[in-house]
Amino acid sequence: MYTLTLVVGIGGVTNGGKSTLATNLQKKLPHSCIIAQDTFFKDDSVVPVDSNGFKQYDLLDALHMDKMMEEIYSWWRDPQSYHQSTCATTEAGRTEVFVVIVEGFLIFNHRPLNELMNKKYFLEIPYDECQNRRCSRVYTPPDPPGYFDGHVWPMYLKNRQEMQLCQTQSLSFIISSKAQISFGRDIRYIPIHNIILLY
Repeated sequence: MYTLTLVVGIGGVTNGGKSTLATNLQKKLPHSCIIAQDTFFKDDSVVPVDSNGFKQYDLLDALHMDKMMEEIYSWWRDPQSYHQSTCATTEAGRTEVFVVIVEGFLIFNHRPLNELMNKKYFLEIPYDECQNRRCSRVYTPPDPPGYFDGHVWPMYLKNRQEMQLCQTQSLSFIISSKAQISFGRDIRYIPIHNIILLY
């Protein structure tokens, strides 16, 4: 059996549809798993606070990136065993393509991770829509008053600018909307079409 591996990165703005797109891709792509950056946040007690009293969750220092990289390397070393232990199993064939979908808001800002990816997609939504989505979600701990305008959006713009300086290969920008994320008429199939070309 001949095994191929593919690392797909899905990044972008907060509440931009990253998790939804990753889940939809996983359903479409055999032998695929998701590793989500949100599961690697450090304990809230060690997340730094800025001069305005806002927790600095939008920094790489707020994440256990070493542990995230260990998880990805674990998949990389033996994708078949990783898939069988963490995902639904599928029948083996002569040739298998194992896909790991790495999803998160700062995945393209971490150079060691950035350089592992074969395909990269960055989801964007307008400020107003992003603010509405953010306000409609419940976080633990909850966002304090003024957090979106005082920290979240400015940090997104800063991280986006820094991300572009880290790129060593092409990054596909996708303008997403609630309709596209929900029904997949556009956004769900653009990445799948491009990813399948690598098979």
